[in-house]
Amino acid sequence: MTNTLENKAKFIFITGGVVSSLGKGLASASLASILQCRGFKVRLRKLDPYLNVDPGTMSPLQHGEVYVTDDGTEADLDLGHYERFSGVPAKRTDSITTGKIYQRVIDKERHGDYLGATIQVIPHVTNEIKDFILSDVTDEDFVLCEIGGTVGDIEGQPYLEAIRQVAYDLGRERAMFIHVTLLPFIPTAGELKTKPTQHSVKKLQEYGIQPDMLLCRCCCEIPQNEKRKIALFCNIREENVITARDAESIYQVPIAYSEEGMDKQVCKHFGIDSDKPADLSKWRHIMDVLHNPEGTVKIAVVGKYVQLLEAYKSLGEALTHGGIANRFKVKIKWVDSEDIEKDGTDVHLNDVSAVLVPGGFGQRGTDGKIMAIRYAREHKIPFLGICFGMQMAVIETMRDLAGIKNAGTTEFGADCEPVVGLMTEWDKDGAKEIRHKDGDLGGTMRLGAYPCCLAPNSLVAKIYGSDKISERHRHRYEVNLAYEKVLNDAGLFVVGKSPDGKLPEIVERKDHPWFIGVQFHPELKSKPFAPHPLFVSFIAAAIEQSRLL
Repeated sequence: MTNTLENKAKFIFITGGVVSSLGKGLASASLASILQCRGFKVRLRKLDPYLNVDPGTMSPLQHGEVYVTDDGTEADLDLGHYERFSGVPAKRTDSITTGKIYQRVIDKERHGDYLGATIQVIPHVTNEIKDFILSDVTDEDFVLCEIGGTVGDIEGQPYLEAIRQVAYDLGRERAMFIHVTLLPFIPTAGELKTKPTQHSVKKLQEYGIQPDMLLCRCCCEIPQNEKRKIALFCNIREENVITARDAESIYQVPIAYSEEGMDKQVCKHFGIDSDKPADLSKWRHIMDVLHNPEGTVKIAVVGKYVQLLEAYKSLGEALTHGGIANRFKVKIKWVDSEDIEKDGTDVHLNDVSAVLVPGGFGQRGTDGKIMAIRYAREHKIPFLGICFGMQMAVIETMRDLAGIKNAGTTEFGADCEPVVGLMTEWDKDGAKEIRHKDGDLGGTMRLGAYPCCLAPNSLVAKIYGSDKISERHRHRYEVNLAYEKVLNDAGLFVVGKSPDGKLPEIVERKDHPWFIGVQFHPELKSKPFAPHPLFVSFIAAAIEQSRLL
């Protein structure tokens, strides 16, 4: 990494206190967006204290969605917020974990780079963190760095020390600390309590960090006298105590923060003229559509991680974006595929206008997904299968229409007709990538953006308005093209392939109003002000279906 201390970018560090899940990622994304609305160029980064190298091998039920960047990085779902709100594509250099940090330190020690020194958290680990923060910065005006976890966590201590040092090295005129905290409302007392915030700030001060701004999560307005109290006890300017009320939509947050003066006070901190307000017209337009839809359409998402909806964070937002483009409110019916196995499809899908089967790993709930796909096919309901969902659509066709009853995927064992199998090699930027079934699980999938060529007369070519696209992938298994003719004869056509023609990317049915399966994850590139075309078309088809109900 190249250290860029000479670059004049200003660094904003976002920390969190009291409890987790206060919305640091959303706060970071919102601040970046309103700074953009003032004409500034921004960059967003996430520093995660956990020891995993990345979230790629973590359960979605524990960690939520794994977000994938164009360059193939598996990262925290907050990077999805960053991209959706700012439109700035995240890169490998925007995501770090303690696992990656220690891996680098140990590799350097083994290589002899430390010249026999005793390796310690300070300075060796903190220097690696600092190098990450300052690297790969070009002409950005602001670099926003979110520190994962909660102040006081033992895992986060090296990160707090590192950002303290960065602020010291840069000078406070180029660094700012924003602390996200909680003001709980106690119903029996009938008031907000500031003590948790006071304690959290004092804990942060113990690490040598004095926050410049507090973002106070609460359920109601903060009385001015309470703001005054917080400012006094936390040594912060009163106007820098920002109310962060619970919002009806995450897309309301940039507007709410700007109206609270957050961006103005950030500019003031850095000595930047802030008289001209941010142009929030694009966010106001989105909220206008959300407040005044022309109707509502219900979509079933049939998955296996529906107990934790953050496992499908980008997917849920992409469906909302498709609704915004059609000026319709999308109501998502989250359906556990195992419930379909127990109760049947009619119980769970008879009131929806479209069915979506998302990605996933493992055999649990597979039969329920196949049943949902069959229901959508037979009832002519719009269907979208993503990654594993596409593979299940292929297996459903092979079993129910081609008569190959043992069609399956080798992901679950070798005793099946291998319609879906392990990818062993593929082209990446002109080089051959090779994988083995007994290799490591982490970071070994086909990850990141890959090109795809579309059949000229296909529905997807019409949707995209192009015969060449690029989409992000995260998969280890692929549809076996040896069965392409059998699929075609059964009415399912491969209409998207890798440029060398070896890897199937998209399937669709010609005997169905809207039935598409994609091997990639289109939801990762959708934004509220730039909805993904597949989701725009899918929701449009669902709206047409709803008019038939």
